[in-house]
This record gives sequence, C-alpha cells and structure tokens, in this order.
Amino acid sequence: MSLRRRTSRIPQLLFTASLLGALIAPPAAAVTTARPPSGGDVPLRVATYNIHAGAGGDGVFDLDRQTAELRSLDADVIGLQEVDRHWGDRSGWRDLAGELARRLRMHVSFAPIYSLDPARPGDPRAEYGVAVLSRHRIVSAQNHEITRLSTQDPNPAPAPAPGFGEVVVRVRGLPVHVYVTHLDYRPDPAVRVAQVADTRRIMAEDRGPRILLGDLNAEPAAPELAPLWRELADADPGAPTFPAQDPIKRIDFVAVSKGGPGSGIRVRKAWVPDTVASDHRPVVADLLVRRGRGR
Repeated sequence: MSLRRRTSRIPQLLFTASLLGALIAPPAAAVTTARPPSGGDVPLRVATYNIHAGAGGDGVFDLDRQTAELRSLDADVIGLQEVDRHWGDRSGWRDLAGELARRLRMHVSFAPIYSLDPARPGDPRAEYGVAVLSRHRIVSAQNHEITRLSTQDPNPAPAPAPGFGEVVVRVRGLPVHVYVTHLDYRPDPAVRVAQVADTRRIMAEDRGPRILLGDLNAEPAAPELAPLWRELADADPGAPTFPAQDPIKRIDFVAVSKGGPGSGIRVRKAWVPDTVASDHRPVVADLLVRRGRGR
C-alpha cells in the first residue's frame, strides 16, 4: 500500500512532567547526566521498553515496579509501547504515560493508536498507544499514521492509522529526532512489510540524527525488517528480550541513523537488563550523536 506521510488529527499528549509534579523533587543526579565539553560528539543513553500496560511477567499490574525499573535504566530518552491512558480496568483507568513521567520527572509525549469515546460523558477518552519520556526538552511532536490492522474492528482491513510517534528533543543544542513504534504482532508479515515501508518514508523526510525505538514483533533477520537496515544500524545488545521470563528471541530494538557528520550516530554499547517488570525486557544503548545541522 502506498501512503503519503500523514499525521493523525487525534490530540497528542505533550507536557513537561516537572510542571505537573512540582512537589516531587528527586536528587539532581536523577535527572542530569555528565556531558563533554562543547564541540564534541554528544553522549545519549536511550532505551525501548514494552511495558505491557503496567503488568509484569507475572501478569500483575504494578506501576511501582515498572517505575523502579525505568529509573534504574538511567536513560535520557525512553520509548514505551503498550501504554494505557484511561483505557480500562487492567490499568485502573490510569494515565500511565503521564504518571510515569511525573514519577521520573521527565518530559512526555503520548501518541495514541486508539482513542475511543468514554463510556460516560465527561470522562477522559480511552486511549492506548506509544510514548516517549525524555530528560531533554521536547521541542516538537507528531503522531504519524502508518498501515495497521485494527484490533478494535471485528472485520479489519489494512488501513492508515495513528500511533507512530515522533519527537524532536534538543540535546546540548542539537536537535535529535526520536521515533517510537509498535509493529503488527501477527505471524503473517504482510502488515509489517507495509509498516516498514511507511516508517522509512516518514523518517526519510527528516534530516539530522534519528533514533527508532520500538517493539517490531520480528527478529533482526526477518525479511520484512531488511529494508530498515539500509538507513539504520541495529544497536544489537546480543541478548533476547521476549518473553521476559527465559527470553528466546529479540523483537525489541534501538536503531540509529547511519551516515556522516550531522546524521550519523555511533553505538558505544547496548544491553538487555534482566527484569520481569513487564512481559518484555528493555533494550538500553549508549550512543554518541555526531554534531551537525539537522532540521
């Protein structure tokens, strides 16, 4: 399916968590990281984590456990998948994106895949999607449409739908594009093939350093992912991520733009923490972002 770049009209949550959680004041070390002298490449720690709507590998909803895990990653930017926002009983009708951001004192952008009318007038919309948490200021955000096969439609057909989040964060004056995604889970790769094509088309419209964070629901050598590796480098952590208890495959990714000064990112190291706070394990990567002009 050929799609032009499209941005959803569904409202996107974008705010500074410190403003909403001004009474929460962790030590400065919890929200800052050491930086090199001006002029050098910029270090950045990123992570991707499918949080399973707040439930651990044991199926128990426990946002305290996930907060502790996210804090332990000490990441500057985190891409989250399977994020509920007033979605249902399984997560207590809570706004997981906003609550995690306040607890961690990070900026947040939430990009819903689904945004449904509330059961009762006046209640918040029931939303489910992806999110970015960032220690660095988020200067812009978009919720792009890619091909999806809806789980809310009893007779779905592949169609453009939102939930491919993009933010631009400013890191020591350097704009960095960060994208967060969750690709189709079905064994038939046809929808993922279309989603990868959409992803590449959208990312190609941006310049400068680019980072893709997500649950791709396919392993690194899957044929449908091969086109991604033309422009992106997989930050291979050398370990599986799913299922969290005794993982056997890696379907969670940090991928970074290749290229010269101004667009390339070097992976210093990547790893998979040992945790069952979700049904996936996170991937964490220490990056060096090359300075240059981006837009």
